[in-house]
Order: sequence, then C-alpha cells, then structure tokens
Amino acid sequence: MASITVTSARRESSFEARPPNVVAVVAFLIPLLAGAAWTRTTGSPVPAVIGALLGAIALQSPKIARQWERAIVLRLGRFHAMCGPGLFFVVPFVDSISAWIDQRTITTSFAAEQTLTADTVPVNVDAVLFWMVHDAQKAALEVQDYTQTVSWAAQTALRDIIGRTTLTDLLRGREHIESELQALIDQRSNPWGVTVSSVEMRDIVIPGALQDAMSREAQAAREKQARIILGEAEMEIAHSFQEAAKSYEKNPTALHLRAMNMLYEGLKEKGALMLVPSSAVESMGMGGLMGAAALRQQTLTGTPETPERKE
Repeated sequence: MASITVTSARRESSFEARPPNVVAVVAFLIPLLAGAAWTRTTGSPVPAVIGALLGAIALQSPKIARQWERAIVLRLGRFHAMCGPGLFFVVPFVDSISAWIDQRTITTSFAAEQTLTADTVPVNVDAVLFWMVHDAQKAALEVQDYTQTVSWAAQTALRDIIGRTTLTDLLRGREHIESELQALIDQRSNPWGVTVSSVEMRDIVIPGALQDAMSREAQAAREKQARIILGEAEMEIAHSFQEAAKSYEKNPTALHLRAMNMLYEGLKEKGALMLVPSSAVESMGMGGLMGAAALRQQTLTGTPETPERKE
C-alpha cells in the first residue's frame, strides 16, 4: 500500500489578519486629534467621540500589499478587484480581503513510500516541486486552498507515474520521468491559476535485497565484459604474430636481427637470466649468438672463468 507525505515550504497564511500599517495609523490619528482639539475648544465630549469613531473607520481603509503579493477584494461577497502591490484603499465594512496571494516561487517536497512500480517492486521516491501562482484571482476563487490542492495533485501524479513505470525505466530515465511528472501536475493545476516550474526527484530507494541482487548482476556483467575484451586482445595478438611469422619466413636476415634484439633486451640488465627454447636456438641459428651473449654476461657480472680440470 502506498504511503505519501507532503511538506510545503514555510510561508505566511493567505488568510492572515494583518496589523494596521503606517498609513492606517495616520488616518486614525487625524480625526482623533481633530476631535480632541474641538472638544478642548468647546468643552463638549461629543467631538472627541465622533473623531474616535471616524478614526476607527478610517483605520480599516488603507491597505499595503508587498511586491510579491496580490490582494483579492470582495464587495458584499462578490469579487470586486485584485489589488497590489503597494497602497490601496477599501470601503470599510463593505469590502473585505478574502486572501493575500503570494506570487513568488514556492517549493513543496513530497515522498511516495512503498509504492509499487509496474513490475511490482516497492520503492520510496523523494521529489521536490517548484511552482508559482500566475493568476491570483483563480487561485483565490476557483479552489478552497490552492497550496494544499497543489500538494495533493503532486502526490497523486507521482503515484500514477510510478505505478505505470518499471524499475529500470525509473532508475535510468529520471529526466524523462521528471518531465512527464511536471506536465501532469501542470495540467491539473492550471485551472487553479498555478503553473509548475520544475520537478526534481531527489532520491529513489529500493529494497536492500534487491540492491544486493542488482550489485551482483552488475559485477557479473563487468566480469563478462572483461573476459570478452581479454579474448579479443588475444585474438589480435595471435593475428599479429601470424603476420610477423609470414614476414620472417621469407627474410632470414630479419629473423636473426630480431633474435639479436631479443637477446639484447633480455640481457642488458645486469644479472638477468634468459631462458630460450632449444627449438628456437636451432631454427633461428642462435647458437653463436647465445655463446657471445653468455660471454658478455660473464664479463658484466665479473664471474671468473672456471678453469678446466686436468686429470
């Protein structure tokens, strides 16, 4: 059974109650101070009360939306305007702000746990969704909570993609899976004024026993490839030797030169020992060369010549 978790980036609520801004405080203080001054002049408390009431009403009118925000204004329950960024005014007790929509890029991480692939392998997949609101009006009016809705759309799309994809395709075709997942989520969230920037799969976890089996399979494949390469190299060497033998067969001088080079390479190091088959000595005429090479080797090593024993 698939278990899916979703974690959204921390951000301010779209329906939060905001404290009064500077303009609203000024709008409250002007009638309040004017009423207080009038009360001081006339000695009647009525102007102060009226000033306080007007200030309280004026306090509700000025609103400030930040650069990345859009405010959805409803007038008597019906959509009236989308305001922001900057300063705007609403009619107190008639207009209301139903939502503050954040139009920055939002990240949502979600994970599908123990979800079966098309070849019935349980996997855990971690992914990150990058998305933003391109139409604040739709995001506020067409769906109750667009953040939670996008999260559910992402997790459902991830489960659908995993369910119709084999494990091999999931591991090797990650970029294709991400593109397909992005297109599916974008198709579902576009009617809500949301667009998906990208989807990235962070990790794919498979069962430990299956990991061991795949590791052994990969090791066996590498060993097989190594043996094939070694066999091909042996075939190429044998073919080269065959071609060289044909050349030496018709040119004895070249064969002797090659024999001398072999002896030189084998005996140029001090104290070296070289074994030559007797058949090579006979076929290549290396008897005299071997004697000269032995004498030279004796000279290099400084071994005294063994005197002949007299009877």
